[in-house]
Amino acid sequence: MRRLAALLLLLILPWTAQAEEVVLGLSQDEVAITATFDGSSILIFGAVKREAPPPTDLPLDVVIAVQGPTETVTVRKKARRFGIWINSGAVEIDVAPSFYAVATTRPLSVALSQTEDLRHRVSLDRAVRTIGAAEEAQDAPSYLAALKRLRQGEGSYLVREGAVALDQETLFRTSIRMPANLTVGNYKTRIFLTRGGQVVDSYETVIYVHKVGLERWTFSLAHEQPLVYGALSLIIAIAAGWAASAAFAALRR
Repeated sequence: MRRLAALLLLLILPWTAQAEEVVLGLSQDEVAITATFDGSSILIFGAVKREAPPPTDLPLDVVIAVQGPTETVTVRKKARRFGIWINSGAVEIDVAPSFYAVATTRPLSVALSQTEDLRHRVSLDRAVRTIGAAEEAQDAPSYLAALKRLRQGEGSYLVREGAVALDQETLFRTSIRMPANLTVGNYKTRIFLTRGGQVVDSYETVIYVHKVGLERWTFSLAHEQPLVYGALSLIIAIAAGWAASAAFAALRR
């Protein structure tokens, strides 16, 4: 009898997981960086598709995470020694997204359980991590906290609890502000539907960030032909210095 009940439960769970699905939309799926680019706001909106009436015992939550290209960052700590500031320690953060934003309908700890957070790495603490830092410094968590604090201050890391509007447990929307210093690449966008902290359905798409115009030309030149880029930069610097000198000489006359 117990085996029969367990079999029925296994058959029911997949159907329940697909009873609600994400239908997503974006105001734009790419961001073009120009010489005058000062940031961009991406509107993320969507709907919940259902095959049956929604449950009434647990409210629906929506969690949205946008992650930029990851990089390795070395965080250094400074200390005052003999009247001067010097580097007293450093920890290498192995997985540090260049941009990361989380938006939710309710507090993240309510909308997503710790188990689901560990599985999907949604929270800022799970998205930014280091491997083997304990061998480099005993207070490695303080280096991680410093990196998060600095990037939150510059707008590269965002945690917006309660910023996702959900209408009638069907339509949802939020706006993510992306700063001016964006890294070129694919920005992974994930949407989770949860009930009782458990993920019911998820959806993933990509926002492409790239340079255009003069910005793209200089970026490509610097990475593909660094010698030409360096020589051109030197010529421009000499020409600018000569022009400034000539202008000052003309003003004196």
